[in-house]
Amino acid sequence: MIEALQFWNEPNNLSHWDYTLDPDWSIFATMVRYASYEVRREAPQAIQLLGGLSPLDPDFVDLMKRQGVLDMVDVLAIHGFPLDWNLWQIGDWPEKVLEMQSAADKPVWVTEVGASSFGAEEVQLFGLNRTCELLLPIVPRIHWYSLIDLPLQKGAVTRHKESEGSAYYRHFHFGLLRADGSPKQTLEHFPPDLGICQWIDFDDEDTLRLVCRWLPRLGVRHLRTGISWADWHRPNATRWFDHMMSALSRFDLTVTLCFTPPSRGIAPNHTSPPQDPGEYSFFCWEIARRYVA
Repeated sequence: MIEALQFWNEPNNLSHWDYTLDPDWSIFATMVRYASYEVRREAPQAIQLLGGLSPLDPDFVDLMKRQGVLDMVDVLAIHGFPLDWNLWQIGDWPEKVLEMQSAADKPVWVTEVGASSFGAEEVQLFGLNRTCELLLPIVPRIHWYSLIDLPLQKGAVTRHKESEGSAYYRHFHFGLLRADGSPKQTLEHFPPDLGICQWIDFDDEDTLRLVCRWLPRLGVRHLRTGISWADWHRPNATRWFDHMMSALSRFDLTVTLCFTPPSRGIAPNHTSPPQDPGEYSFFCWEIARRYVA
């Protein structure tokens, strides 16, 4: 069942929201306020999250507060990868959580945290154990990214690709399973108290099957995934998403709603602000009506 809906993914990250087209995030704020209202009206039981922030920026939280977004949502979602990308150490997690809680005056969920096995699987195992030690006592919901490695033939969602060097190639090694489905050593140490974050691409039956096979084996109930607004505009989209959501109904789901259909954006790409913020709210309402209410 859907436990929570998360509005967007890393909206303060240029790879996911083109804020050069929305420099004060006013379009984003309007979009989320409208969406929150429609979801609350249709499915008041759903927990509402402001999309996972990365980087962890109290000034952005303050901006969202001043634009009325935090009055609408229930939880601030944050992301962190201190062993791979962030400019702070893994031991700083408690301080970072407290800083974001204080800025938002809201509960905080960590909807993406992980460690890459790019250098060594032992590094990933250390990252898992230390993350659990630091975050499980202080955060009510944590989603480990991810269950399955990103296949090397699939591009990662980032703006500069291979020119980012190892920072780009780390994207492909965050899974507990390799891309071929074989387990890494971290898998046998994974605690069921953690949730999993796993993106499932449109019509990706293989990933859906692995998620449904492995999460019960791990004893994991909490899953975060996404429904892409851009994919919702594909022909026969509801056929796939009805199937996906039915297969995942055994888990407690946090569903992230993001990615602009290129035809609806100010610019023709999935990171663009939409021409009409109300269209995103209609999409969120449809998801709430179809899969929550």
